[in-house]
Amino acid sequence: MPAHTSYDVIIAGGAIYGSSVAWWLSREPGFDGRILVIERDPTYEFAATSHTNSCIRQQFSNKTNIAISRFGAEFIRKFREFMGGDPDVPALALQSYGYMYLADTPVFAQTLKESQQVQASLGAATRHMSRDEIAAAYPFYQLDDIIAGNHNLVDEGYFDGGTMFDWFRRMARRNGVEYIHDELTGLNRKGARIDSVTLKSGDIVSCGTFVNATGTRAAQTAQMAGLDIPVEPRKRYTWIFDAAHPLDRDLPLTIDPSGVHVRSDGRYYLAGGPPDDDPAVSHDDFIADHALWEEKFWPVIANRIPQFEQIRLINMWVGHYDYNTFDQNAIVGPHPEVDNFMFVNGFSGHGLQQAPALGRGLAERITHGAWRSLDLSPFSVSRILAGETFVERAVI
Repeated sequence: MPAHTSYDVIIAGGAIYGSSVAWWLSREPGFDGRILVIERDPTYEFAATSHTNSCIRQQFSNKTNIAISRFGAEFIRKFREFMGGDPDVPALALQSYGYMYLADTPVFAQTLKESQQVQASLGAATRHMSRDEIAAAYPFYQLDDIIAGNHNLVDEGYFDGGTMFDWFRRMARRNGVEYIHDELTGLNRKGARIDSVTLKSGDIVSCGTFVNATGTRAAQTAQMAGLDIPVEPRKRYTWIFDAAHPLDRDLPLTIDPSGVHVRSDGRYYLAGGPPDDDPAVSHDDFIADHALWEEKFWPVIANRIPQFEQIRLINMWVGHYDYNTFDQNAIVGPHPEVDNFMFVNGFSGHGLQQAPALGRGLAERITHGAWRSLDLSPFSVSRILAGETFVERAVI
């Protein structure tokens, strides 16, 4: 049960976002309040955080998303420094194999070229490559249908997201954040504010600010306050495989025009993507359609990289995206009708890489009443209420 009956900030959800916000708040100059994190499953067995592929990319088309990832890469590189220089904090390696977007139409190739120009203007090292340039750098690709591609070998690839999450949580606790194993069952609203929360245990706890960090359950949580957001669980598949004929160099995270992606993963390879039929699912539905590998994923991979015609599956799992059906981008900040209800939801697969910047941003917004390090106002729920999409052309 909570140690107190009132907290300055109550965070529902203790996975990557709840813990990022809690940690940033606990070290934010000007904030000295009490923080409570409510987590319904402290094993995090089914949290999206636990099923992530831990990737980060600069290759977005929107300047806000690019800036967020630029900071994310800096945070990974300087992880111990951000954590106060504690020698117990491990260094986080960033395997910068990069993302390789492959375009099979002139329109898509032009989109990649325009996105590369935006990325370069913000300091990203993305290259727009012709088919011949791609073939010279990575001769194992089958490129008969490919016109061009984008690639970046600097601060783009994958990292140990599990360790980042673990230390967000550890350091938040060390800084005085209280975590409890309980479940939110109600939000008690008085006019334009959330006055208190009701827990499954029966406790009613007052709050100054409420943060919705409940992942795929975000819409349910918002509805407790009479609010609506277009976020739902969607299944995403991951396979790990060994190759009879391994490649002679690292494989970038290759995004085939079909939507299937594949990359190096140590001595093995990782592939993934959505099913062709991609409906909302129940929060506890992690049942796998094993036929998808033979019917969809492996044929695409073997066509693009013929050396992968002989492979052996090592592992697979199903995770969930907290999918924003409106524009597949984050929803962050207060609701205009309930000013102490804070969203940090709807990441649609971008969540882990954006957690450092968005956790910092929301902590600043809660403390100071304004965005400081980065202007995150484009992610406001107000855009959804107004029907104005956040335009991002590089959604995987």
